[in-house]
Amino acid sequence: MSSGGINARSYETIASRQVAFLGLGVMGYPMAGHLALAGHRVTVYNRTASKALEWCDEFAATATPRHARTPREAVADADMVFCCVGNDEDLRSVVLGQPDGQGQRIADGAFAGMKRGAILLDHTTASAQVARELHVAARQLGLHFIDAPVSGGQAGAQNGMLTVMCGGDASAFEQAQPVTMAFSKAVTRVGDSGAGQLAKMVNQICIAGLLQGLSEAIAFGQKAGLDMVQVLEVIGKGAAQSWQLDNRGKTMVADQFEFGFAVDWMRKDLGLVLQEARSNGARLPVTAVVDQFYADVQAMGGRRWDTSSLIKRLR
Repeated sequence: MSSGGINARSYETIASRQVAFLGLGVMGYPMAGHLALAGHRVTVYNRTASKALEWCDEFAATATPRHARTPREAVADADMVFCCVGNDEDLRSVVLGQPDGQGQRIADGAFAGMKRGAILLDHTTASAQVARELHVAARQLGLHFIDAPVSGGQAGAQNGMLTVMCGGDASAFEQAQPVTMAFSKAVTRVGDSGAGQLAKMVNQICIAGLLQGLSEAIAFGQKAGLDMVQVLEVIGKGAAQSWQLDNRGKTMVADQFEFGFAVDWMRKDLGLVLQEARSNGARLPVTAVVDQFYADVQAMGGRRWDTSSLIKRLR
């Protein structure tokens, strides 16, 4: 394990590529690390430059890691660019350039520096609308844009075992998929531009409902006087089994939530889900209620607690 908590794994042998990674947060930092450990030549950019310097120090033994002052500088020689930032506007700033305060954008974004034919894979959980917007902008410049949100959380990023849902042109996806496997266990194209973000929304709808059900089940069992660690082991061998039960059930019983995917992040994601549902007419009554339950958890001081902290409302 590296000092940054990255678990090195076996990597598929493919030709070394010149790549850039924009955004070194809790997900991007280890994802970029796996690309370097897989033998790719990585240039990184982060809004807080000290983080980029730290990353370069950690991976100094790999293929000449570099950092850049702007996204445009970072991508200058890259065949592929990976991005993982916070939200739609962060994404626009990194890809199109920072706003200048007068309705224009400074030409320091990735698209201004990418060479013709290069591919940008965006791992931000963002709206389908911004994915389609950037896809169109990329095509006008002779570039490729793939929306590629991930599932698996911080642990998945550290272990190089993320699931990646991609939307975009099939030819660009086929070129990018082998490189993306450096930090993934599955990289799948689910449709055209925007489809990756929509698939991630489906993922978050499932998780929200599962966690509320698991919270109610554990709270019920504890009120009934059951040994819930034992009960979870029993029902985990039957139809109630899920990743959330296997990986979060015992910590929920123990009232432990200082890890994992933060409530603030889930509320951001569910906001995107509910906005899309208003646009396409989907009915999401359970998701809407669980979103408000997460607002309750935030009000309890749990903004950075793991999403399994829904159970705190029931105690």
